[in-house]
Amino acid sequence: MRVRSVLPHLPFSGVLAVAVWIRVVAVLGYPAPLWFGDSPGYLEAAVRLRPDETRPSGYPILLWLIKPFHSFTVMVSVQHVIGILTGVLVYVLVWRAGRVLRPWIAGVVAALLTVPVLIPVHQVALEHMLMSDSLFAFLLLAAVAAVLWRRRTTWWLAALAGVFAAAAALTRTAGLPLIALILVAMLIRKAGWRACAATAVAFVLPVVGYMFWFHAEYGEYKFAKADQVFLYGRTAAFADCRVIKPRPELAVMCPRQSDPRISKSFSVMWTPDSPFRDIPGWVYGDQGNRLAGEFAWAAIKAQPVDYGQVVVEDTLKAFTWHRQPYPTPWTWLQYDFPQGEAWSDKQAKAARQYGDDGETRVVRPWAGQVLAYQDHVVMPGTILGVLLLGGLAGAFVHVRPGHWLRRPVRHWATGALLPWGTSLALLVIPAATADFDYRYVLPAVPFACVALGLALIPPPRPPEEAPKAQDEPAPREEVSA
Repeated sequence: MRVRSVLPHLPFSGVLAVAVWIRVVAVLGYPAPLWFGDSPGYLEAAVRLRPDETRPSGYPILLWLIKPFHSFTVMVSVQHVIGILTGVLVYVLVWRAGRVLRPWIAGVVAALLTVPVLIPVHQVALEHMLMSDSLFAFLLLAAVAAVLWRRRTTWWLAALAGVFAAAAALTRTAGLPLIALILVAMLIRKAGWRACAATAVAFVLPVVGYMFWFHAEYGEYKFAKADQVFLYGRTAAFADCRVIKPRPELAVMCPRQSDPRISKSFSVMWTPDSPFRDIPGWVYGDQGNRLAGEFAWAAIKAQPVDYGQVVVEDTLKAFTWHRQPYPTPWTWLQYDFPQGEAWSDKQAKAARQYGDDGETRVVRPWAGQVLAYQDHVVMPGTILGVLLLGGLAGAFVHVRPGHWLRRPVRHWATGALLPWGTSLALLVIPAATADFDYRYVLPAVPFACVALGLALIPPPRPPEEAPKAQDEPAPREEVSA
């Protein structure tokens, strides 16, 4: 009996073995994290244990918790464990929903849907970066899992969902509006007002607490001091001052660009063309943030069609087969494991406060195995598009051997809707509020996989097909979807 219960999980055991192997090799080949432009800021916030001026500090809190080890190798190892747990959570959600069928079918389907989460090299590289994205994806998926864990969400699972959603929002602001999607999904699933209230309270308390912490440091009830500059960068992609007609003080924010290889959104933020160079305090100053917000909203009001077009175009970039050099010729290359070592004075200064092993190192022969893997195991964005389309198709049709069936949309809405909507939102929100970036695409993948898995679950049998009452087993409330 025990052997039979283990057999359905053998396919996932194979996927998991490959996932663990490549991450172990990555840590051996690259004992230090991959650095990005935001990395020193995260590290400084962790060392000082204070809110970051530019972005929320959920990720620095994790770094602070493992700081006693004084080891960047421990840091990347923890992040890889988080990545593995994300894949495990995808498997568990799909398998639990599908085990009412033949368990081995559920095991195969669930295992296949963990491949895009655990195997592609860019997922592994993202976990290896000194960045918040892998933690953010796990926390948000945990919130979705708490909602889907039972047919009817209990108050304590609802509260758990609120806590995880708050932690995700405090890790990346893209998670903040997703609490609305979670609550709507709970209402559709008839979770009840107590469960919805528990989620809302559990979400609000940590968020408000963080804002009070930020106020204690900077005198403002915010998530970040530069809360408008990223939206300004978004509008720079289409803003035309001949249409906006800004007042004289605001005219300094009119976008200018000298290098056509760089996206306008990136250019106005971080290059010498940035108007913030001429404003006291740069992007962190009150004046720059105020002018950025005023200009951004003026641009959206004056050019709403252009704004919508830019958002759609940037969202669709997530589904291209080959990666393009965007937003700069070098940014997208930073999401690969490097062949050589690079180490700046800024990185060295930040790393010394945390540990002694932060310098980028390439250790052979392990690094060679990672680079060979990188050349062959890549998931094109088009696959994400297929996952989302497949999940959406599950709202309308379902295939059973021998014939097609119309699926009640409500069945999809109570199961696949939440992860499907979350995946799409994670692609649209950055495109609407900042700019397209390839690292923003990867956190959407686990949710698309869960949505497709739940969409494949057969709808309930109609009454005429249902077994007789005396033969019907007792319903299992814990089965999701």
